[in-house]
Amino acid sequence: MADSAKGTSSGDDEIKAMGLDLSNLPAIYVLPTHLSLDDLHGIEHQLTGSGASLTYDIREASLILGSISKPRRAKFELQAAKVLFEDIGPPGPSNGGAKPESIVDEAEVDAPSRKRPRLEESETQSTTDDAASIGHHDSSTTGSDTDSETDAGAGPLSQLSVSQVPTSPTVDSSPPPEEPLLPPIQANFENRIKVINLAWLEDSIRLGAPQGFETYLVYEAQVLSPKTASPTPEPLAATTIQTNSSPKVDKSQPKLSPVQNILERAKADAKSKPKPRAYFSKASKRDRISDAAKRDFTGRSFSSTTSQNAHSHPPHLLHQTTSEHEEGISNPLPPMPDWVIQNKIYSCQRATPLTSPNDSFIAQLKEIKLARLLTNDEIGVRAYSTSIASLAAYPYAIQSASEILALPGCDHKIARLFHEWQISPDHRISAVRDIENDSTLKCLRLFYDIWGVGATTAREFYYDKQWRDLDDLVEFGWNKLTRVQQIGVKYYEEFLLKIPRAEVEHIANIVKRHARKVVDERIECIIVGGYRRGKPESGDVDLILSHPDQSATAGLVDKAVRSLEEEGWITHTLILNLTNTKRGQETLPYISNTKGAGFDTLDKALVVWQDQMYPGKGRIDEHGKPMKNPNPHRRVDIIISPWRTVGCAVAGWTSGTTFQRDLRRYAKKVKGWKFDSSGVRERGTGKWVDLEGWTDPQTRCKDWKEAERKVFEGMELEFREPWDRCTG
Repeated sequence: MADSAKGTSSGDDEIKAMGLDLSNLPAIYVLPTHLSLDDLHGIEHQLTGSGASLTYDIREASLILGSISKPRRAKFELQAAKVLFEDIGPPGPSNGGAKPESIVDEAEVDAPSRKRPRLEESETQSTTDDAASIGHHDSSTTGSDTDSETDAGAGPLSQLSVSQVPTSPTVDSSPPPEEPLLPPIQANFENRIKVINLAWLEDSIRLGAPQGFETYLVYEAQVLSPKTASPTPEPLAATTIQTNSSPKVDKSQPKLSPVQNILERAKADAKSKPKPRAYFSKASKRDRISDAAKRDFTGRSFSSTTSQNAHSHPPHLLHQTTSEHEEGISNPLPPMPDWVIQNKIYSCQRATPLTSPNDSFIAQLKEIKLARLLTNDEIGVRAYSTSIASLAAYPYAIQSASEILALPGCDHKIARLFHEWQISPDHRISAVRDIENDSTLKCLRLFYDIWGVGATTAREFYYDKQWRDLDDLVEFGWNKLTRVQQIGVKYYEEFLLKIPRAEVEHIANIVKRHARKVVDERIECIIVGGYRRGKPESGDVDLILSHPDQSATAGLVDKAVRSLEEEGWITHTLILNLTNTKRGQETLPYISNTKGAGFDTLDKALVVWQDQMYPGKGRIDEHGKPMKNPNPHRRVDIIISPWRTVGCAVAGWTSGTTFQRDLRRYAKKVKGWKFDSSGVRERGTGKWVDLEGWTDPQTRCKDWKEAERKVFEGMELEFREPWDRCTG
């Protein structure tokens, strides 16, 4: 079911949106307010698929789409993004039309209005009852989700169409003739910014053509340049101007002592001083860090915030010489794969091999994606992830920008980057050169590579703590680091070393031996992650332990880790999670109180591993001390999965990051399910979906490989071998 308040749509709507032509519109920005990340991503797919020019910087946009309906909220969003603007006037027939009843907020229902007649009592009651039933259905399918999604029901009037609201209180019920709406391409965007409700996109998709903005206009403003914008002056406190002439003495007042005179003057001075602005006193640390990062990266070639340099550095155009044009005619595009022809937008619907003929260009895009991650551009990260996955699945070496534009998830921006890469003598993109030479990004990357430090924490270290290298962390902030971060700093260089496949297999055999020792010989140990996808080296080792008897996996991670610690294989146990055991090893409930669970909610242990076999073990060195173990420390994740859902666990932990994300999105949008490594549940009822045939003993899987195949089969997806899920 589509959420009308948010502008979300099903997979079919997304495909229909691809036939909509929005290429004549100016730059569009989608407000993330009231939208989950998946919903936001889906709307971006609809816009880019219909040819719209999408921007990720609100200051570059002339058209803003959002799940909002009040001008006050629109002004707040513009002010928060530091857009310089001034009011044109309230939305109305003179400058954009009135707001439709389909997007009226609940807070406005009881407010008197001269433009909207009051509904008849019977009609209001029936409409409210219908809306309440729809809202109840919505509430049954919402809750906290590991996807960080938000499903907010709309108010009663949000279910009304314009035709359901009488336009006149007179007896004559015939509707007045409708005035023709101004087509979007004829709207005035000169030095203006329009905030439009997302219902415009839904109606444009449904009707197959872009609709006029008048009915959907929430707010319109005049954009100001930094030179013409003048800050509102602070009101000055009343002060007394003293001159060199002798002051007048009021003889009626009692004479003050020198001390009293000083105190009175101090009080007067305190009253005359302006109070500090509330923004600076109440701003959170997160906001201050975000603002500092924006100031640092605005206008950089690798950043989405390029509004300051928009005029001095216009975007590159796709030039084509006569010879190139003739060459394109003589060398047409190769036969497109089915997933391109059918416009399959989910990476789990196509094969993505470990290597691609376009790896050199993809490597450049990955550098830009990492820079977007470090600079807090979540939308840019998702957009680049989608484009990279599509390029990696394309089986031919790309010859022209037109091939890029044919791929799902790739827009003109990627095409321009490819053109720049293609004509560059050393096949380098200028944005990547800037990334490599940027001192701030180098420092953020240094912190990001610490185990236990994400992009948000890296920015906190740099902007809030003012740390610049690992020595600063040790000297000034060691006691402020978490235990995981301390270990990450201690073994920083060792954790950056790659692990060859033979060593991964050696670690897996030792873990399996100890797990079987504490349970029995039927324990299965499955190597997942990059190793199973065929990578020659891995950054860490991911292992899944399972057992045909479900009772054997309860608490198994604790027993296995203790046994490995006794022999010295595990030097540090940083996280030992028994979430699934405490839940009775059931699939994660659809509505869960677990926060920060992410994609995986199984029992797991994050440990530091060191091989205990080395030359000279047990001997004494020339200083009379035992020989030191020279083997590097490794990161190892041990995950426990019950047999009833082992296929979901293996599929999730094996696949690339974008493949995992699209597997969840596909399950949500196409099947109406919630996919988790602990199993699958229906979103409407919360009922567990038995994809692996556990309920019937006759259909239970004989091994974990069969269970993984049944997961794909149950989701109506073609099974992809592990080495065909390398989306990055």
